[in-house]
Amino acid sequence: MDDPAAMMTLDLKESAPPAGSRLSLADEVMAALKTVRDPELPVNLVDLGLIYGLDVRDDGVVSIEMTLTTPACPVAGALPEQVQSIVSLVPGVSAVLVRLVWSPPWTQDRMSEAARLELGFL
Repeated sequence: MDDPAAMMTLDLKESAPPAGSRLSLADEVMAALKTVRDPELPVNLVDLGLIYGLDVRDDGVVSIEMTLTTPACPVAGALPEQVQSIVSLVPGVSAVLVRLVWSPPWTQDRMSEAARLELGFL
């Protein structure tokens, strides 16, 4: 995950797969990530903009770069472990590597419109 070009571009817009098709492994991983909520804010990590990078290899190895709203976040140790645990339950995932990063710093600008609306920022 050190090579930004190797990272898939995150398209956080909801899109339904064609009828009768199965979600790609990357889509299933994103769906799993959307089930993890920040314990202090009632919004999932994806909509908060805390997932900075996602790489899903053909062999099922998933690498995730994520941040937290602040380096002093009280769940700094637990939240990455929760992400790893949830993503490892996705069928087809063979290993999960989670890297906590602080650059660029998280700002509210990274939140989706849905998150801003849910938190009353719009």
